Amino acid sequence: MKDFVTKNIREFLMLILFFGLMMLGSQAFSQYQVGHTQITFQDAARGNRDIQTEIYYPASTSGDDVSMVADTFPVIVFGHGFVMAWSAYENLWAEFVPRGYIMVFPRTEGSITGTDHQQFGWDLQFLVTEMQNENMNTGSIFYQGVAQNTALMGHSMGGGAAFLAADSLCTNGNVNLKTLVGLAPAESSTNGVSSINSALSVTIPSVVLSGSSDGVTPPIDHHIPMYDNLAGCKTFIDVLGGAHCYFANTNTNCDFGEGTASTGISITREEQHAITFDFVNLWLDYTLKGDCHAFSEFNDSLQNSVRVDYNQVCTLNPIPVISENNGDLTSSETGVSYQWYLNGSPISNSNSPTITPTQDGNYTVEVIFANGCPEISAPYLVTLTSIQNYLIRDFNVYPNPATHQITIVGDQVDLHQLSIYNYAGKQMFDYQVIGNAIDVSQFNKGIYFIRIGDYIKKLIIQ
Repeated sequence: MKDFVTKNIREFLMLILFFGLMMLGSQAFSQYQVGHTQITFQDAARGNRDIQTEIYYPASTSGDDVSMVADTFPVIVFGHGFVMAWSAYENLWAEFVPRGYIMVFPRTEGSITGTDHQQFGWDLQFLVTEMQNENMNTGSIFYQGVAQNTALMGHSMGGGAAFLAADSLCTNGNVNLKTLVGLAPAESSTNGVSSINSALSVTIPSVVLSGSSDGVTPPIDHHIPMYDNLAGCKTFIDVLGGAHCYFANTNTNCDFGEGTASTGISITREEQHAITFDFVNLWLDYTLKGDCHAFSEFNDSLQNSVRVDYNQVCTLNPIPVISENNGDLTSSETGVSYQWYLNGSPISNSNSPTITPTQDGNYTVEVIFANGCPEISAPYLVTLTSIQNYLIRDFNVYPNPATHQITIVGDQVDLHQLSIYNYAGKQMFDYQVIGNAIDVSQFNKGIYFIRIGDYIKKLIIQ
């Protein structure tokens, strides 16, 4: 009897611990409540076109028109699928908004007839800039709450329209758009436009997610050509056994179409949601929040996941290479800031692309790029010629300091043995010997050392 009671108490305590951990986990990943508002924007450039828009945002308490949390949050502008309402994507806003994103859903082009993909693309494009205007509107819920970074995202028809919008924004040099995410994007071809062709102009980092069993927009006809044409850093994620409609919640119109077109679906909707969030959360944290570690996790997940296949062409930040010229070390890559290291320790006040080494050792340079992520070079070994201790008087150099020409004088001097080194210990070859005179006009200003046999002299070029 005692063992039975003890066993049940133990199991009860384990249940309490389990649910406690689940609640802590929920709080950790759901930092914010979800606020909601509706705004009808007007695009004056298109005859004051009305763009009725549903917006979900981080709030302290959930509800309609509640105050937004006092902070700035990146924006996700989302395009819905064909004859699908924005409400079918509650799974997305319930995931992304608590993590600190504003989600914007235009309700336009929802008709089963006369749907204009080009207009829908323009709506998405318009909202990218309009949300930045809301940040400056003192009467808006979003006043001083909108970060400058924005993602275009869309599903099916909305995914194709997002490509159209990204094309225009990239071509016009928009600085707010940081990434494009297509969920089973459909080729948009009304009014002579093409999402596949638009991809050629999309230079921002992009991700395309595709269900391998999608028969509504077969990947080979829709998703893959768009991915292939993308001009910037790009990743294609093939969700194994995934469906077309499973990126959204259950939707009568989409599910009916899938039921007649798709075969071989082998995962559940919930599983496809989980796979999508595993990758897209990391991608958004990297591209919209500058979390460089998230990009490493994203790539690790691609390489190790058994739930997806993938393709990727992505060199976001090149690795800097150190070159040496006349004693100076220079980074091969241009960044927004730099830090030089000697044997792994930072060198104070060394924040320029070029440094003049003053000690022996391994030099590395860390370059911070415009996306906020650093890359560090391989070590570059510097051995300074410590020859000051070996200066002798068996030959002389004059004039010293010199500007263009020097003369070597001394007993039994053999200029065939002459070598000149810069301060970093690199041998120089850009000089001419004429008798006992040496033309050094090609040398940069600095300190050099002349060696003849075992004898060495310091030379200063002014």
